[in-house]
Amino acid sequence: MFSKKSLKSAAAAFAFAAIVAGAGCKKAVVDPFPASGAVAGWQKTSDTRVFAAKDLWQYIDGDADHYIQSGVVTTSTSDYNYQNHLEAVVDVYTMGDSAGAHNILAGDESQSGKSVSLGDEGVAFEQSVTFRKGAALVRIVAYNSTPDTQQALLALAHGVEAKL
Repeated sequence: MFSKKSLKSAAAAFAFAAIVAGAGCKKAVVDPFPASGAVAGWQKTSDTRVFAAKDLWQYIDGDADHYIQSGVVTTSTSDYNYQNHLEAVVDVYTMGDSAGAHNILAGDESQSGKSVSLGDEGVAFEQSVTFRKGAALVRIVAYNSTPDTQQALLALAHGVEAKL
């Protein structure tokens, strides 16, 4: 038979193993937003804002339901400035799985966009770049257009991709 002491020791060892195993399963929080200067010419000009799925309507009123139906968990957003003549916003949608991210991206593809090598799949337009890497969907939109907008957006997109 087992003594009370050996049962308590076994229970304590089991509890410790469960805690360690659980801690090992937690995903580290990743900040996908490059700091000012991390991508040549780009400056981060705002604090990162985060919206839970239930609050997404406060940020993208009118299309939030589409993201929620596709499994968005959180949305993070931050503003950037390129060489003081181009302003852009970076949105990172953390989805429940890669299928949800693909679903949103597939809806963005059209004849006017061109496929780009970013993450698992991506598409670029004149004033925006959208790509998916795993369960993350990234959309970068410029508020104005300059001759180097698309190249600048692609550089920023690669900076975000490297942090995911």
